[in-house]
Amino acid sequence: MTRKALCGSTADEIYLEIVSSGHRYAHAVAIANNIYKKKVHDIFLIHGIPGKLREKLSGIYFTGIFKPATSEISADKTVKYLFRNEAGLSYETVFIPDRKRNTVCVSTQSGCRMGCPFCLTGQYGFHGNLSAGEIINQIIGIPEAGIVNHVVFMGMGEPLDNLENTLKACQIITSEWGLAISPRNVTVSTVGITPSIVKYLQDCDCNFTLSLFSPFAEERIKAVPVEKKYPVNEIIELLKNYPVKKKRRVSIAYIMIKDVNDTDRHLEGLKVLIRGLKIRINLLPYHPGANDVNISSTDVRMHYFKHNLIISGIPASIRASRGVDISAACGLLASGLKNKF
Repeated sequence: MTRKALCGSTADEIYLEIVSSGHRYAHAVAIANNIYKKKVHDIFLIHGIPGKLREKLSGIYFTGIFKPATSEISADKTVKYLFRNEAGLSYETVFIPDRKRNTVCVSTQSGCRMGCPFCLTGQYGFHGNLSAGEIINQIIGIPEAGIVNHVVFMGMGEPLDNLENTLKACQIITSEWGLAISPRNVTVSTVGITPSIVKYLQDCDCNFTLSLFSPFAEERIKAVPVEKKYPVNEIIELLKNYPVKKKRRVSIAYIMIKDVNDTDRHLEGLKVLIRGLKIRINLLPYHPGANDVNISSTDVRMHYFKHNLIISGIPASIRASRGVDISAACGLLASGLKNKF
């Protein structure tokens, strides 16, 4: 019998595995706590359960916690980790320390199939979905696991293209028997897959970010091909009419490229697009890859956008880049994976 990973299992799933042997739900919670909070790597080191249960588990499960293959440290202290799972899929994770806020940016896929030309992960191609356990292991398998208090699903892959595992990972991250991180400290980003957005908004309390690129459909479709099937105008209307859960933040990520999407026309288009929607716009600098003729908008231009959005009544902020020198910033993940193995 092939053993299964405990990492990625919910307390309910563990209970269903052990209840027939007369074990209690409290034992399932203890097992989950040992995996997610204590990061126990050996089933025989799990505390708070009978010895016979440890023996039973060892025949069915392994912990599923494993270390990254390599790491790189940025001048700004950001760390990029490279993981490789048993199936041979390679994927990257980024740890971003910032005073009391310690964030892990997790991947949900090896590569991505959205095909956005401005993203190097998309150029790497799609190699496979990651399981919920492999997503969680990116948090508890790194040396900084004990101080992580924020998680963003903004690494490799499109989280809502791997919806089931993304939702399960969010459940584990936010549950008391899991990592017990507040949903207010967890954000899932998407380029926009409408049916998955609906299910995510229904089933998950975590924050939501939509990657926009341009307020104009004819431009967005060139950079975000999924626009053809799921128009952003329809997604915006969905967000306007969807009841926002208490304390959930909904935002738009807008990567700014000089003379491409940072004109006054784009600024006015943004205002029109989100009129009537309570949403924050996060402005991000663009990170070009090798041989890319495009460059990021200037700081002056980004502050101009921010100022004009704010005086129009639209909350806006500029997000600082982290880990650019090690290709850990937005859009740069997977840039060197082909040469790693």
